Amino acid sequence: MTRTRTLGTLAVVVGFLAFVEFTSGVLQGYYTPMLSDIARHLGIHDADVNWLEGTQLMLSALVVPAFAKLGDMVGHKRMLLISTALTAAAAMVLPFTDSFAVFLIGWTLMGFYVVWLPLEIALIWSRARRLEGRASITAKAAGLLVAALEAGAIIGALAGGALIDVLPLTVVLLIPALLIVVCFFVILFGVTESPEPVGGVFDTVGVILISLALICFTGGLSLLRLEGGLVNPLSWGVVLFGILLVIPFVLWELRNDDPLIDVRMFRSPALGPVFLTAGLFGVSVLGAQAPLSTFARTDPEMYGYGLGTTGFATSLIIGIYLIGMIVGALLFPVVARALTPRVTLMGASVLVGVGFLLFLPFHDAYAQVITNMVVVGLGSGALVAALPAAAASAAPATQTGVATGLTNSVKTVGGAIASCVFGIALLNGAVGAVEGTAGSFAGYVTVWVVCGVTALAAAVLLAFVPKTAFTDRTDAEAAVAPVL
Repeated sequence: MTRTRTLGTLAVVVGFLAFVEFTSGVLQGYYTPMLSDIARHLGIHDADVNWLEGTQLMLSALVVPAFAKLGDMVGHKRMLLISTALTAAAAMVLPFTDSFAVFLIGWTLMGFYVVWLPLEIALIWSRARRLEGRASITAKAAGLLVAALEAGAIIGALAGGALIDVLPLTVVLLIPALLIVVCFFVILFGVTESPEPVGGVFDTVGVILISLALICFTGGLSLLRLEGGLVNPLSWGVVLFGILLVIPFVLWELRNDDPLIDVRMFRSPALGPVFLTAGLFGVSVLGAQAPLSTFARTDPEMYGYGLGTTGFATSLIIGIYLIGMIVGALLFPVVARALTPRVTLMGASVLVGVGFLLFLPFHDAYAQVITNMVVVGLGSGALVAALPAAAASAAPATQTGVATGLTNSVKTVGGAIASCVFGIALLNGAVGAVEGTAGSFAGYVTVWVVCGVTALAAAVLLAFVPKTAFTDRTDAEAAVAPVL
């Protein structure tokens, strides 16, 4: 009876959290079909759209570790509310400006929504702590949340693509902002707080050190994208300085009794490859979004490549891709039960790699692009659902929020690096780069190759994970296993 009651309460929480992820999905799908329209509205080149993606990913990489740690300390619901309020405020800026700088700031601050999924997974994991089969329950819940996310992305993409063809951009941009406000009240009244926050002292020094490292690193990447940046020693120097700043952060965290990030988790045979896989996966799932949209919108008669689709036709490609992600997310726990979570994650990574490499010979027709994206979507959906759940099941009991957050942090760093690289690739050699707005075909080939190779590399990394990883263990085992 107690188990049934607990499962019922957990199901209610998952239901409300599914709406939160539905909203997150809308944000991720809604804007993609109109990126070219936003570029024209702001008077920027298609390649500069990657600035929007890159800066938002940079902020995401900064806030996820801090919010995940605070979620473990003071409650995951509380941090969900704060991040939702910040996202709503930022989204309200977009409809009312035609300044690229102001739009960029607002778009960047919307990146707070990326903390929602890891906080939700950690909340579910904490609420399922007394249930048998905790890992499988969390994995199923994660699959449902990702299905809701992708359903929101499908509806968002279709709605965004249809509305941008008939309504002014200001009206179109206002709609998701209002939805985020509704989401805030759903969390406020519908979600109960995670039990027994672990408390502790917030690692302010750790936050400052890792923030400086990430700002320098991603800032250096942004400098590389400026004209002459690739041959400017200053750009490379800033990137290198950002990497070197990780060293004092790691040394500080190793000495700290209550660190922001337990860096020892990266040495775990189960967690280390998961974090690396998340970073490689971020290259395709985050870094490739804008290039795929702008490729579809590029006029083949003018530039010799692209599909020349309308906003709505582009949203259909995205919608079908996201349906593939839903299927992949829902199939993951089923396939993982028949095989193992490790083997299933490897298979999902292979699907992503193969799907992107299919673009090399097959990219000239609408049906070809859709077929490629379905293959990518099946693998991506499984990875989006599985990575945070896998991290939670392998992490110490007091670090579940941090571990799930780290999958997102590393993923966003991978996406930020890819966004910079892809922006440079698309701008260099572009046809009519001065007068025109389209990226170069060689740049798009670079996107497909890099996404394909990194996904296959992730599959190889996962081969080194212990065969029994991400399965149910006792709390005592979970508390000590990652610390080597």
